[in-house]
Amino acid sequence: MFYGILIRMFFYDTDCHHVPHIHADYQGQVAVYAIADGVVLAGSLLVKKHKIVVAWIAIHQDDLLADWQLAVNGKKPFTIRGLDQ
Repeated sequence: MFYGILIRMFFYDTDCHHVPHIHADYQGQVAVYAIADGVVLAGSLLVKKHKIVVAWIAIHQDDLLADWQLAVNGKKPFTIRGLDQ
């Protein structure tokens, strides 16, 4: 969580989004972002929060993809720092 944005990784819902992705939740608004390129797959966030999430994905893309692989292989993913830490 950073700047009030809660980031979650639901790695079992590939049937819905078909690519490694994260869910970003801010005050009840939820958007789903592809890890590879930060494209919004579903939902939306306020523009300012959207830009923060896209920047965070770009900075941590390798970590996010590594965590995705750990999770789909039944291993615990590592915590990734937010932008405000």
